[in-house]
Amino acid sequence: MTPLYTAVATASGDGRDGTVRSSDGLLEAAVATPVELGGAGGATNPEQLFAAGYAACFHSALRLVARRGKADVDGSEVTAHVGLGREGAGFGLSVTLEVALPGVPADTARQLVDTAHQFCPYSNATRGNIDVQLVLR
Repeated sequence: MTPLYTAVATASGDGRDGTVRSSDGLLEAAVATPVELGGAGGATNPEQLFAAGYAACFHSALRLVARRGKADVDGSEVTAHVGLGREGAGFGLSVTLEVALPGVPADTARQLVDTAHQFCPYSNATRGNIDVQLVLR
């Protein structure tokens, strides 16, 4: 694959308790271990950042396949739920993508979501590595 775009971000500090910054300076945020994992919380965390990226990317893929199929998906939303848990000796992630397609018939909505899941770069990167559930609401 020849990249069309490369994002660059740097983490510093103490891993989950530090900062992240993109090379163009548009993203700069404190990161903190969530309270649920024994941390202080009070800042974003890697799972929230991954959820935001996956939701935006999947929504873009969904809107693209809808345009190609001449489907009206105005008012659509994608919410990504990213779970972190123990997996073997380490940790793993799980993802649920909750997709709202108001006014789209259920069979068409399912087809659009399934097609977007084949097209989205995040879905392609996670396929076979992370359990991803697709839920229509």
